[in-house]
Amino acid sequence: MTISTPRKRVLSGMRSTGKLHLGNFVGALENWVKMQDQYECFFFVADWHALTTDYADTSRVKQNSLDVAIDWLAAGLDPDRCTMFIQSHVPQHAELHLLFSMITPLGWLERVPTYKEQRENITEKDLGTYGFLGYPLLQAADILIYKGDFVPVGEDQVAHIELTREVARRFNQFYKIKGKEVLPEPQPLLTPTPKLPGTDGRKMSKSYGNTIMLSDPEPVVRQKLKTMTTDPARVRRTDPGNPDVCPVGDLHKIFSDKATMAKVYEGCRSAGIGCIECKGWAADALVQVLNPMQERRKKYEENPRLAWDILEAGSAKAREVANATMEQVREAMHMSLNAPPK
Repeated sequence: MTISTPRKRVLSGMRSTGKLHLGNFVGALENWVKMQDQYECFFFVADWHALTTDYADTSRVKQNSLDVAIDWLAAGLDPDRCTMFIQSHVPQHAELHLLFSMITPLGWLERVPTYKEQRENITEKDLGTYGFLGYPLLQAADILIYKGDFVPVGEDQVAHIELTREVARRFNQFYKIKGKEVLPEPQPLLTPTPKLPGTDGRKMSKSYGNTIMLSDPEPVVRQKLKTMTTDPARVRRTDPGNPDVCPVGDLHKIFSDKATMAKVYEGCRSAGIGCIECKGWAADALVQVLNPMQERRKKYEENPRLAWDILEAGSAKAREVANATMEQVREAMHMSLNAPPK
């Protein structure tokens, strides 16, 4: 008889900023879909995290959360193979965050690289709030409340996972249950994050207005590709180009097959093909990825309640797991909800 070992647990989330684009897909979502059969996966819509920068207008938070979930389901996340939920529907995240805020030195938060970087870059909003400073601490609570083994991240998020590990160590240093540590230290699971340019050549981002959305129908995708920036050195049709410095070339490297790539390199460098033809091939590759998503998303767009029900069911499961951890946390801190012994 073979004894199956329990799967390692993975935890990750996305802010509820509305419909997702191809950058979100290649940066995280595509990898999540692959993880569903290998790990016990918890994926959450981070609506509280969205408030750290967008606290002034919360009118679309719920709709944005639903839009994110529909894109997840369209991309291939399966509620029978993973748990999808909404962060704010699991209030234990907030309780653990509060307790962590009591023991975390302020300097730990101020030295997180993305804190200074975003304070400098996002100048149109007042980010002088505890919510923004404490973002990584809420993130630590998100992870540790599920006792996640791994957190899939890109290189730029490794510092956040290291802070989570430091918070877990500090908690375990202060609080134990009969000498045993309560919170395991998660490991970062480095995921490949290919360079995905937007239609203007910069990093694909909603704030730049240069995105190809997962929900864009084929005619829209093809139209956006027609206007995409190309190799600046290739001014005329007869000029040879270099796919390695061309944003369209970057798209081909991610989405096109080897045969198409060979045609791109040969045709572009010899000026044997024009940019319009090259863009058409890139559009063909994108449509092959996006069309199946369009098919899967139809039933959820026609009946959004289906997606919302999946989030509610996932949130109920997440609350059970989170509550079990919080019972241990409270016991370790001598703050159990049970009546004290007589």
